[in-house]
Amino acid sequence: MTINRRSFLARSGALGAASFAAMHLAMPRAYAQTEDGTISIALAARSPNGINPQQSGLTGGDNWALYQVFNALVASKPGTFAVTPEDFQPALAESWEVSEDARTWTYHLRRGVQFHKGYGEMTSKDVMFTYGRQLDPEIVSAGKVLFGNIESIDAPDDYTFVVTLVRPDPLFNASTAVTLAASIICQAAFEEKGEAFNLDPVGTGAYYVESTDESGINLTAFDEHWNGPAATRNIRVSFIADTTARTLAFASGQVDMIEGVRQPGWIPTMRQRDANTIFDATAPGSFNTLHLNLQREPLDNIKVRQAFRYAIDNSQIAEAYGELSTPMVGIIAPQFAGSVTKEELPEELKYEPSIDKAKELLAEAGFPDGVTIPCFTSQREDYATIMLMIQEQLRAAGINLDLNIIDHATMHAENNTDKNSLTLNSSSFPPVPTMPFLQRLAASADTKPDGSGQGNYSHYGVAISGIDDLLDQAQDEPDFDKRIEVIKQIEEKVLTDLPLLGIITLSYVIARNPRVDLGFEVQSGYAYWPLNQARITG
Repeated sequence: MTINRRSFLARSGALGAASFAAMHLAMPRAYAQTEDGTISIALAARSPNGINPQQSGLTGGDNWALYQVFNALVASKPGTFAVTPEDFQPALAESWEVSEDARTWTYHLRRGVQFHKGYGEMTSKDVMFTYGRQLDPEIVSAGKVLFGNIESIDAPDDYTFVVTLVRPDPLFNASTAVTLAASIICQAAFEEKGEAFNLDPVGTGAYYVESTDESGINLTAFDEHWNGPAATRNIRVSFIADTTARTLAFASGQVDMIEGVRQPGWIPTMRQRDANTIFDATAPGSFNTLHLNLQREPLDNIKVRQAFRYAIDNSQIAEAYGELSTPMVGIIAPQFAGSVTKEELPEELKYEPSIDKAKELLAEAGFPDGVTIPCFTSQREDYATIMLMIQEQLRAAGINLDLNIIDHATMHAENNTDKNSLTLNSSSFPPVPTMPFLQRLAASADTKPDGSGQGNYSHYGVAISGIDDLLDQAQDEPDFDKRIEVIKQIEEKVLTDLPLLGIITLSYVIARNPRVDLGFEVQSGYAYWPLNQARITG
């Protein structure tokens, strides 16, 4: 979505605005012009780790470059998520069909697709090589978990690729085929270059990597791209981790686009400096959820967990962020299929905010004088801001959070070894309704003290009976609409047991110089989007 100035300023809270006051005063009021024929974007990342979609440890900045350099078999409409099976568009596959049981997917590849730098035509052997590496248990790669449902792959000829699944998946395009990890790499180039491929990759995208340096990546339009040449000749992806430095680079015209700060007050401050600045924001963006550790007292008590739910007013938290945010009812973002609304829930699961009800439940749980719970969160602005608002709301109900705000990397390390009682988590998910549950609430994703587990910080399905049977049922259902019905049952069970609370969705934001026209409106999607249609208009 493109954020409207008037509506945002009217709804935004004051939190966080003061931290940008000095920066606001120092910022110039006019845009300079970046180099003709080049669009520059600056991101909150450090030097590039690589431009290889199968490389582990990628940063968000790497992903922006990757999305320009590589293509997958299918695509979403620019600026949107494909939500239903019918929403996907051809990319490297010009067509596909799926078997009635949703287990066999046959892709018919586009003929004549050229790899960068003279490596010739893409064929099914390159697709087999790409997927085969993700299926090889000996190879460590990014996004490997997305390929776990694949039983076998086959290439009956140069332009046909067949995937057979273990379980039916009517959204295989969304869960796997459209993702960055499934971007098709050139087998010949990969085998020839070895480790050098990471910084000198060969894909089929609208741009190829011209060069890299410590501060960024230079991309040049690929004239032989199967979808035609890009509208702008050059793209510069710069990495500026410091928020103030990145913002000032944008204000002075050194860059055309920057990754925004997801904190109340930042966008209004930027608007006040220059009303013409455009803000592109994805919806839903990240899912911000609060995990309650069921293996820690008093969170093992359902009445305490219900008190949390009544005390936390996530509509109020969302309001502080204005149009960047939407309050969550369950775990699925309200923009996605499978989500539930309060209107369709039974009365006891609506959890209308009530401090009195929260206090009553605490007393019934044996804590008439309140309770103190130690926990920690990240110093990153979105984590810290949301958790501080939650802390304030809970305090009114007699729940005192002994909150420690720590380094972001340390937070992840401590969470992953089960050190936290209350874990605020921010994750982006595609519109695949089973994915948040599989990654955050399935027993198989249980967090382990030795760090070998995954993202189920609540221990749902281990400490108490969880949703695994219903998840199995959903995953075995080939019909999309029937699968959604089971997902809604899962949502109701999670709202009954409350191992995890949906707080808010929070959009990923790019601030954009008005002279840059993307060629489409950003509505939803991952925290990156294609720039092949982007052009400099003035």
